[in-house]
Amino acid sequence: MSKRLPYGVAVFAALAGMAHAQGVPAKAPAIEAFAKGVQIYTCKASGSGYAWALKAPDASLADAKGHPIAKHFAGPTWQAPDGSAVVGTPINVSPSPDAGAVPWLVLRARSHSGSGQMAGVQYIVRTRTEGGVAPATGCDASHAGGEVRVPYSAVYLFFRG
Repeated sequence: MSKRLPYGVAVFAALAGMAHAQGVPAKAPAIEAFAKGVQIYTCKASGSGYAWALKAPDASLADAKGHPIAKHFAGPTWQAPDGSAVVGTPINVSPSPDAGAVPWLVLRARSHSGSGQMAGVQYIVRTRTEGGVAPATGCDASHAGGEVRVPYSAVYLFFRG
């Protein structure tokens, strides 16, 4: 008899498996961070209408004890308090098991700066997301160029090579 995993666990296991298949060592040193912030959307013309488009995240990441780990902003970029930073590029996107939550992601490091905490990060996984999805309404010609900030939270795992 096979055991079925809860959907969220199954998705995370799949993401972790994809990261491993992409070359992340099974026992890679990792940093776990808890993010709280917003996803910023801009109202833009889209086809024959208007739609909210992601502009950038704006979040603070901390460890389980509340110590700052990084700031998360456009790029997508994560910058540690020591000034080091990693910019990622998505290699896999999976819908969140929670309606109204931004997708779970696996990202590969595209570039680094500095020589601190983020310098050796090769992969980033975003999981356990809550909120952050663009509004379904409110973007039309009269709101073109307008912005909304949608609260979100997530867990980020940073895998070093």
